[in-house]
Amino acid sequence: MTKQNVVVSGTKSGISMAIAVAVTNSALFTTASQKPPAVPGTYFSISKKKLLQNLEINTGAKINSWVDSMRASSPTHLKSTPPLSSDDQSSSTLHHPSALDMFEQITNASKGKQIVMFLDYDGTLSPIVEDPDRAFMSDAMRAAVRKLAGCFPTAIVSGRCRDKVYSFVRLAELYYAGSHGMDIKGPSKGSKHKKGAQAVLFQPDTANEFLPMIDEVYEALLEKTKSTEGAKVENNKFCVSVHFRCVDEKKWVELAQQVKSVLMDYPKLRLTQGRMVLEIRPTIKWDKGKALEFLLESLGYANRKDVFPVYIGDDRTDEDAFKVLKERRQGFGILVSKTPKETSASYSLQEPGEVMNFLQRLVQWKRRCLGEFEDSLKT
Repeated sequence: MTKQNVVVSGTKSGISMAIAVAVTNSALFTTASQKPPAVPGTYFSISKKKLLQNLEINTGAKINSWVDSMRASSPTHLKSTPPLSSDDQSSSTLHHPSALDMFEQITNASKGKQIVMFLDYDGTLSPIVEDPDRAFMSDAMRAAVRKLAGCFPTAIVSGRCRDKVYSFVRLAELYYAGSHGMDIKGPSKGSKHKKGAQAVLFQPDTANEFLPMIDEVYEALLEKTKSTEGAKVENNKFCVSVHFRCVDEKKWVELAQQVKSVLMDYPKLRLTQGRMVLEIRPTIKWDKGKALEFLLESLGYANRKDVFPVYIGDDRTDEDAFKVLKERRQGFGILVSKTPKETSASYSLQEPGEVMNFLQRLVQWKRRCLGEFEDSLKT
């Protein structure tokens, strides 16, 4: 177990102080071997298959393993694979039942507990689009998330930089964790779910020292990849993303070689794989799972048994959060995917439309419970 320093800033006093948060180490691209949370519907057993190679530069990952990982995350590749047998489909449904179909069991498991919502952005609240700068969420989804935040503490956890994801969501009452949880900010206009007047501001200890390095890599990758049609490089403050969703598969080896040639000079950075994106990140022991734990602590739920975290995401980087929930044996994760995947999530939803439906039903359920409680006080 290691410790990271965080900064908590008071909105009124403007005073910042560093505190230590204990975090555990976790390997990249592995699934948790622990038993699933003891809640209805989490009745699955998944074999531990290693789908991806470790992509860290300083371990000497080879180009072909990078390309294999790029191919594994490609919707085009998924479409070209043989259709699943009926047995495989039935197994996937059994192991990761629809959160909509199991809604009653989910809400029953959460009764008497404080639900805390964690939501990925791309592929969860907005569809995956060719141009990542145009990954806009619909007005209906924004309305659903606003109502959700009125009922439960709600955080957006994204690989995007915090400012970028906020520009998409535009809801001041939420918590935002950008750069895979390395940049966290609390509600700018206050939240009825947070005791006290502090706004959470977090960055891992020594993270700022990586900023010049990240900027250098961003500029170098812009120059190096400009010959690869469709490649898009994005500076997400504490990480650099190289999107290849518009790159011809025949050019993936070329793109991987370009990325490797730049990163060879930066041993303090590592390469990880997301959904149709290569991500260059600092070698800091921090991820979306650590961000989830930090936010629960900042909300006062770190050691409470009556908290019920729900994390919804579609990306490999969301697995860190899914695994944390399994280890805590509290709440559950929901994977957003149209195809069966090995995951530590307990339930599934197929696409953002189903996510919105689930969030709307959750708000309706909460309001109905509150109405019943108020009626009971009158009798």
